[in-house]
Amino acid sequence: MESPPPATASPGAPTAHPGSIVGILAFAGIVAALTQTLVVPLIAQLPTLFDTSASNASWVITATLLAAAVSTPVAGRLGDMYGKRRMLLVSLVPLILGSVVCALSSSVIPMIAGRGLQGLGMGVVPLGISLLRDVVPAEKLGPSIAIMSASMGVGGALGLPFAAAIAENTSWRVLFWVVAVLALAVGALILALVPADRPATTVAGRFDLPGAIGLGAALIALLLAVSKGADWGWASATTLTLFATALILLLTWGWWELRRRDPLVDLRVTARPQVLMTNTASILVGFAMYAQSLVVPQLLQLPEATGYGLGRSMLAMGLWMAPAGLMMMAMSPVGAKLSAAKGPKVTLAVGSLLIAAGYGLSVPLIGSGSPWSLLLVTLVCNSGVGFAYGAMPALIMSAVPQSETASANSFNALMRSIGTSFAAAVIGVVLARMTTDFGGFPLPSENGFRVAMLIGCGVGLAAAVVAALIPVRTTKAPLDPPAPTTAPTRAHQEA
Repeated sequence: MESPPPATASPGAPTAHPGSIVGILAFAGIVAALTQTLVVPLIAQLPTLFDTSASNASWVITATLLAAAVSTPVAGRLGDMYGKRRMLLVSLVPLILGSVVCALSSSVIPMIAGRGLQGLGMGVVPLGISLLRDVVPAEKLGPSIAIMSASMGVGGALGLPFAAAIAENTSWRVLFWVVAVLALAVGALILALVPADRPATTVAGRFDLPGAIGLGAALIALLLAVSKGADWGWASATTLTLFATALILLLTWGWWELRRRDPLVDLRVTARPQVLMTNTASILVGFAMYAQSLVVPQLLQLPEATGYGLGRSMLAMGLWMAPAGLMMMAMSPVGAKLSAAKGPKVTLAVGSLLIAAGYGLSVPLIGSGSPWSLLLVTLVCNSGVGFAYGAMPALIMSAVPQSETASANSFNALMRSIGTSFAAAVIGVVLARMTTDFGGFPLPSENGFRVAMLIGCGVGLAAAVVAALIPVRTTKAPLDPPAPTTAPTRAHQEA
């Protein structure tokens, strides 16, 4: 599967003000993120809506997670080969189709299929961040990356009240029709106003189909074990077999990638200390970011009679959570200024410390009886997330060739997703084990929530330590060593 030769920009290519381009790409990220929280208000209703078991209905969420994990690195590599703008448009197609399939579903199987299609569109954010490097002036790149990175948090936070309001006042199918229309609007705006990447940034070569299949199979095995381990039993034969399969497949995949001339993921670039340490920090930040979004909504919605729950409705909970997502967007330009002054490494460390501080602040506030205390916790945590999410792509892109930015950013996004998956598993175990009896039903206990938040604090501190140890490249040495004379050189290699 050879990539076509780089094309030259056509005279009629779309152009727009850099601010408009950033706004359009951020809008694309928000729409993609909406799909992550879209079904949260429907979780309890899904078994009734589709006449199925709760276990089967849970695949409506799992399918999106798995599809996103598999497709994100593939979309990044194809973006480097065929153009990031082109792959952005391609990624919107399954997002639109999946939304339509979900809207028309009358049973759980097509619903799961539609959610899987929506997951295939999750490469939008890393592709958009990578495209910024080609179409935005260098002096505006830092703030633009920060805003684009924050779009995931904004979309996720706004998705809760948006979905709850629609689900409570009209048919749940409207949720998916709205997302389909929004995704169509994004595609039209990109076609009309966003220019294509510079031809010199694409890279020729063959697409690594075996590598894509191998990584996809390994990720499915790993994430299935992580997301379903609590249901199946962590020591069950199915869970242990999936973990073992994931390990074997990842080792085999790594062996294959190191021997490819055109790998799906260039592991030699990924192994560079700056990239490796940033990806490690990304796993930890992904974990720390997601843990509080599992705890705070439950505290807001548990009955007041528990002594620590606040008894809010789904819609009210979403409204209390929404400011945190907006805080991510508000803090992203501040983080960009800090990166410009001190470097993205410092911004990542400061962001991680803010996340840890938010978690630490929550421990004495749990059980206070006030939603304002939980709002404060989410505002502090998400301020840190806004700093960290803007710094990570900047660190990655400063350490890889321009012809590999989409692939590297997509792999970094995958690391964050793996972090969130492990957060769901770990926090789920803690809250399931530390329970209290409430009218004959087990509910997570107040101490269970405190332990969960302390874990988030510890992971945030660990992310800060890793960030502080990132060896940032300060010389003007080429990003890539010269290609060996015995092997074909990569087209458009960048110094």
